[in-house]
Order: sequence, then structure tokens, then C-alpha cells
Amino acid sequence: MAPFSLMSSSVSMLARSFNVFSYTSSLARCTGVLPAVYIRQVKCLTSQASSPPKRPLNGYMRYVLQEQPVMTRQNPDIKSVDIIRKIAQQWRSLSPEQKKPFEEASLRAMEQFKVDFEHYQAQLTPAQVQQQALDKRQKMAKRKAIRKKRELTNLGKPKRPRSPFNIFMSEHFEEARGTTTQIKMKSLLEDWKNMLSHQKQVYTQLAEDDKIRYKNEMKSWEEHMVEIGREDLIRDKTLSAKKKPAAKTQAVTKKTKKAKAVKKATATTKSKTTRKKSISTKTLRSTKKT
Repeated sequence: MAPFSLMSSSVSMLARSFNVFSYTSSLARCTGVLPAVYIRQVKCLTSQASSPPKRPLNGYMRYVLQEQPVMTRQNPDIKSVDIIRKIAQQWRSLSPEQKKPFEEASLRAMEQFKVDFEHYQAQLTPAQVQQQALDKRQKMAKRKAIRKKRELTNLGKPKRPRSPFNIFMSEHFEEARGTTTQIKMKSLLEDWKNMLSHQKQVYTQLAEDDKIRYKNEMKSWEEHMVEIGREDLIRDKTLSAKKKPAAKTQAVTKKTKKAKAVKKATATTKSKTTRKKSISTKTLRSTKKT
């Protein structure tokens, strides 16, 4: 029975191989008959530009990556932020000779990075170079906006006034229908649309009060910014409002100066004419006497 079963299994395997062979041959015939549009082309990955090389770490970051696992094993209860602070203190206490291996490794990696980056730039098409420049500008603008927002927060700039719907949403968010934040906001928006006008009036009044709060706080904040020499953070409309009365006073002073000059000129002309008249009368009198 064993040889018979072995022979039957070998026959079945041979039949399967013939089926696979016939399937692949038929597939080859079909692909030869079909037009090239219906055959998926295999993309050559080497022809495309690979991802840009990453900028290497400096000496300090190399030291952090080396010491962080050791410090974490020695102090498992300390937070990662405190561990980084300890490593930073250790780095500051190192001598230049002790820092030298990390800094030299960073310099070598930077030289290799420059070579790799030049090779990457040479592979890019003009469209890819243009897109890369656009992405860089957008990234820089985003960073600048984040830095400015952080600076304004540190300087204590008042928060903008809330809308009536925002006030309604903040009051009823916890009890809103749904499990996720998106679903809750969607249900609150539907509730807000279905509310009557007299029900919305409460939140409209709260929003108006919040506008007054924002106006007063912004006025005092901008006055403080002028005091500390940060007029660049003041809004344009407040600057224009301050410039208008100054321009009016300048115009008034110019008008008064002009009027004074006109009066002075008329006075001098009058004095000159009176002098001429007196001189002429004197000459007439002298001629009559002679």
C-alpha cells in the first residue's frame, strides 16, 4: 500500500505541475495578444529620486543617544525629561578632549551628508526642484507663524472673542451625543441649527460681552506693548487711529504757522507803506518851506 500511495502522490504532484505550466503558458499567450495598455507596467525604482538624506546629528545629540539608555537603566523611575536634563549637565561638564570624538564624528557625517545631498539634488527634475522650494517656503512660514504665536502667548496677548456657537459648544460638549470629538461636534452643530432664535439670544449676548472684554484687554495690552517698545505687535487699525489725530494736529499747526506768517507779512508791508508815506510828507513839507 505504501508504494501505491507514494506513486499516487507523485502522479498528483506531476498533474499539478502540468496545470501550472499550462496556466502560465496560456497567460503568456494572452498577454502577447492583449494590447500594451492593459498590461501594468513595472516601474523602475532606480530611475526615481530617492528620499532626501537626513541632516546628521551634532556632537551633543550623539552624546545624548549614547548616554540615554544607560541613564534610563540606572534610573528607571525618573522621567525622560529629567534624564535629558541630567545628560545636558554632564555634557556641559565634559572637557573639550572628551567632547572631541562626538564632534569629529558629527563633522565626518556632515561631509558625507553634503556629498549625498548633492547627489540627490542632481537626480531631481525641474518640477521636483520647484516643488521642493515651495515646500521649504511653506515650512518656513509655518515655523514663523508658530514662533510668533508662542511669543504672543508669552507676552500675554488676550484671547480672541468667542462666537455664540463656540460658547454653546463649550457649555454642552460633555453631555453631547457621540463617542468621539468629531461626532460630538457634529451633533452639537445640528442642535444649534434646530434651536429657536430666542434660545440663541442668550449666547449672542454672551458673545457681545466677550467682544467688549476683548476690546478692553487689547487696549491695555497694546498700551503695555508701546511702553516696552514692541510697537511691531500692535494692530494696524490702532496704529492708523493713533496717526489720524497726530496728522490732524500737524495740519492745525501748519495752518496756524501759515496764518502767522501771512499776518507778519501784512504787518511788514503796512509798516513799509506807512514809512513811505511819512517820508513823502516830510519831503513835501521841506519843498514848501523852500
